Amino acid sequence: MKRTRLTTAAGAALALCAALCAATQPAQAAAEVPGFRVSDGRLLDANGDDFVLRGVNHAHTWYPDRTDQALKDIKAQGANSVRVVLSTGAQWTKNDTADVARVVGECKRSRLICVLEAHDTTGYGEQGSAVSLAKAVEYWLSVQDGVKGQEKYVIVNIGNEPYGNTGYGGWTGDTKSAITKMRAAGIANTLMVDAPNWGQDWSFTMRDNAAGVFAADPDKNTVFSIHMYGVFDTKEEISDYLGRFTSAKLPIVVGEFGDMHSDGNPDEAAIMATARSLGVGYMGWSWSGNGGGVEYLDLVSDFDGGRLTPWGERLFNGPDGIKETAEEAGVFSKARGEKHREPRN
Repeated sequence: MKRTRLTTAAGAALALCAALCAATQPAQAAAEVPGFRVSDGRLLDANGDDFVLRGVNHAHTWYPDRTDQALKDIKAQGANSVRVVLSTGAQWTKNDTADVARVVGECKRSRLICVLEAHDTTGYGEQGSAVSLAKAVEYWLSVQDGVKGQEKYVIVNIGNEPYGNTGYGGWTGDTKSAITKMRAAGIANTLMVDAPNWGQDWSFTMRDNAAGVFAADPDKNTVFSIHMYGVFDTKEEISDYLGRFTSAKLPIVVGEFGDMHSDGNPDEAAIMATARSLGVGYMGWSWSGNGGGVEYLDLVSDFDGGRLTPWGERLFNGPDGIKETAEEAGVFSKARGEKHREPRN
């Protein structure tokens, strides 16, 4: 968040072989997929079920002592996922391999899909202390043991809002390079990439180059993330942006959004309703601990899961909200022998 704006006997034998092969192909294919994957523009979990993110962001790197309880409380509010803020060490204390593994473990204990994001890239090119996507890749390679083997549970968001409003033309090449380096290192998790322009893509750089970026992933397993604040203050803008991705069968999620912001008043009702109608994921910003004038974006007061703010009440309990639309990931419910329901449309 920007703190501002896929003979007869001989014939019979062949037919039988073909039938047996066809019957076993789906199981073999599923076994080859370690976790989340993108298919025909949709995010599927390791069971091959459609999965729609319905969650919130949590600022772990700034509030590490609050994380364990926060994850439990986020789950209790009905979320199926959480986007966790991490630091490469460039701007804040580095979240090392042990810490990343611990956070992943806590997410799993709370039956939440874990989206991990490197935050130090925020506003690169405009924010002086921000680092490049290349530096974010270095970070992920240094903590890769924390995410490898967790492909059923972890999505890796390479870098938060990796360009501000300066030099954002470099986003396409830098994002392609970051994806290919991550894959070359053996990171098989679904990847998520944020838009430039402080995540809001008002220049349509991500929108217009998304197909090429997706094609650059040898695994074809990348999801795009748009952040919706003041740029997205009308239903028409929201529907047009998300609809262009879904029509092109490119996976898109609203990785951050709020109900108000200093750069304009986002239409949160339209964001949530449009996301629901298109089967697009969304993740509200953020659980608690906001400062610098955007305290109104806290979903709960002082990390207390029992004290929802007006924004929290709207996101969790309102129309098209988390409690009304979220479905737990089948990797958790099916593992416990529970009946899995398809996401509501």
